[in-house]
Amino acid sequence: MSSTWTITLTKGGRTKISYPAAQLADDGDRISVRAPWAADGVRDFGFVRFEPGDVFVEHYWRTRWYAVKEVWSGTGVLKGWYCDVTRPVVVREGEILVDDLDLDLWVSADGTTVLRLDEDEFAASGLAAGDPEAASQAVRALDALDEQARTGDGLAALLG
Repeated sequence: MSSTWTITLTKGGRTKISYPAAQLADDGDRISVRAPWAADGVRDFGFVRFEPGDVFVEHYWRTRWYAVKEVWSGTGVLKGWYCDVTRPVVVREGEILVDDLDLDLWVSADGTTVLRLDEDEFAASGLAAGDPEAASQAVRALDALDEQARTGDGLAALLG
């Protein structure tokens, strides 16, 4: 098993981004990695800024339709959790393949802000017509993440 990985995120059959990550754990279903902010410059969403120096602790499942990313500042302060609704990841030697299905969820570090994101992009993607089972799984995954985020234990319960 590799201790360093290349994370390759695809969307609509095209590679969005590819970046290196260091393995933290792998229990056979969930694989957790650590990676620096991989995009160029700052990305300000209004509710959070991702910027050089930020660190992402990313959790991917081989059997679940989402990924949960803990977002940490360069000084070690938790900013929150960014969740991508994805197909279950494919893990092969040295590479984790992630197929993004548009839907996302943001949860602030204190758990008081839970935002469902990109539902308009998901509706426009054509996935519901082209792959209704995947679309259904995606919606269920977003609903499950949203529900879990609003519990007392929050998303941390998925990562324990």
